[in-house]
Amino acid sequence: MTQAEVVREMKRELRKTISQSYLSQIESGARPHMTHGTRELLARFFKVHPGFLVDDAEGFQTNLGSELRIEDAKMDSWLYAAAENFRGDPELSRALLAIADDPQTRKSVLLLGEILKVPGLVDHLYDVLRSGSHEAVA
Repeated sequence: MTQAEVVREMKRELRKTISQSYLSQIESGARPHMTHGTRELLARFFKVHPGFLVDDAEGFQTNLGSELRIEDAKMDSWLYAAAENFRGDPELSRALLAIADDPQTRKSVLLLGEILKVPGLVDHLYDVLRSGSHEAVA
């Protein structure tokens, strides 16, 4: 896609955009740092984790910890794409984005899996959260 096409499609799909000249500066390296909002917008448009749009930090290592971060980033990208696919269901889309935005995405998904295994817990938690009563579950 050309820069103009990216700007046009971003505006059409997300109802937000950046200027073509700003995109050109980012692409050419003339602007090495993006604002948080720009990075988030580009990540949503390209359906990738925002971390894919920045250089690795000094001292970044490609060991097991990095492999787990890569897997988390893949999961986040999948969740961002799913949220976009379900934008017709804003509640579900927001829930998927909340999981993707959590710094411990994998842990959140694993916790959800464990919650689903306990009979009646999903309904109970849903009712408690919907009622606005966030007291400790007995």
